[in-house]
Amino acid sequence: MKKALITGINSQDGSYLAEFLLHKGYNVHGTIRPGTLKNGAAGLWRIQHIVKKIHVHRASLENFKSVYDAVRTSRPDECYHLAAQSFVKYAFENELPLINVNIVGTSHVLCALRKIVPECKFYFAGSSEMFGLVKQSPQNENTPFRPRSPYGISKVAGFEFTRNYREQYKMFACSGMLFNHESPRRGMEFVTRKITHTVAGIRLGLKKELILGNLDALRDWGFAGDYVQAMWMMLQKKKPDDYVIGTGKTHSVREFVEKAFACAGIEIQWTGGGRNKKGVISSFDSAIKHLKKGDLAVRVDPAFFRPSEKKALKADANKAKRVLGWKPGLSFDELIRLMVESEIIQLINNRKGSKIK
Repeated sequence: MKKALITGINSQDGSYLAEFLLHKGYNVHGTIRPGTLKNGAAGLWRIQHIVKKIHVHRASLENFKSVYDAVRTSRPDECYHLAAQSFVKYAFENELPLINVNIVGTSHVLCALRKIVPECKFYFAGSSEMFGLVKQSPQNENTPFRPRSPYGISKVAGFEFTRNYREQYKMFACSGMLFNHESPRRGMEFVTRKITHTVAGIRLGLKKELILGNLDALRDWGFAGDYVQAMWMMLQKKKPDDYVIGTGKTHSVREFVEKAFACAGIEIQWTGGGRNKKGVISSFDSAIKHLKKGDLAVRVDPAFFRPSEKKALKADANKAKRVLGWKPGLSFDELIRLMVESEIIQLINNRKGSKIK
C-alpha cells in the first residue's frame, strides 16, 4: 500500500486530494497547523468525514523539526506540498509571515524528504499568480514569470526550490501551476465563496447586500476536485516535470455573480455604472427582484480592489492534456451551481439544526 503525505490536508485541495487518494487505496497522512484544533472540530471541517481514515500530524512549516518529524513518522512514497498562506490581499499586508510559511516552509519539506526518503516523489503547489504581468496569453510552461504580489513571488521561489532539488539532487520533484480552482470548501475570504455564500443568504432572506471589488476582473476558474487529480497524475509519470493546469477559459466576476444569482432563482438587473479614468468600474447600483424581500443591493467597495491588479490570466493546459491525459471535468456553470446549492443546504441546516440530504 502506497503512503502519501499531504501538507495542509485540511485545506480545500488537501481535503479533495485525501478523498481521492483514499479511494485509490493509499495510506494517507497529513499535516495541520499546531493551533488548528483550538476551535475543536471546526478546524477540521473539510476533513471531518474522513478524519478517522487518515493519520494527522501537527506541524508548523516554519519549524524544521516538526516538519522533519512528520516526514520521519510517515515515510511517504509521495508528498503533496499544499500548505501555504494563500490569500493574496492578506499577503500584501503581511509579507513576513507569508515568506516564512511559503518559502522557508517549502525548503523545510524538501530538505526533510531528501534526508529521510530521497526516493519520495514530491509535488509542489504552484499558482497562476506566478505569471503576474504577462505579455502573452494564454500562459503555458514556457511563459516567463512576472509575479505582481508577494504570494506570487513566494510561489516562484518554491518553484525554483523544487526545480533545484530535481536537478541538483535528482529527486522526483514536480510543480503544478494551477489556475484558480474553487469548490464549496473554498475559504470564505475568496471572492467566489463570498459570492455564493452571500447569494445563498439573500435567497433565504438572511442577507440583503453583496459587496465586491472589481467586477471586470477576469479569472480562469475550475473545480478543485478535478485539479487534485492532475497532481496525482504528475507523480505517476516516469520522469518529473512541471505542468500548467486550468480550463483555458476566462470569466469575469460580474458573470460569476449573475450566474450565482440565477442558480438561486433570483432575477438580477444591473443599473447605472460609472467608470473611472482607467476604465475600471468603481461604483454602480443594482436592483434585484426577489420574492417579497424588496430591493437588494450589489455594491462595489474600493477597499476590495487589489493594490496591483494582474492582467487576465488564461491557462494553456495542452501539455497536461497531452502528457498526463488530464482535462477539466465540471464546467463553469456546473461549478457555480454546485457551490450555490451547497451553500443553501448548509445555511438551512445551520438554521434548523438539521441535515438535509
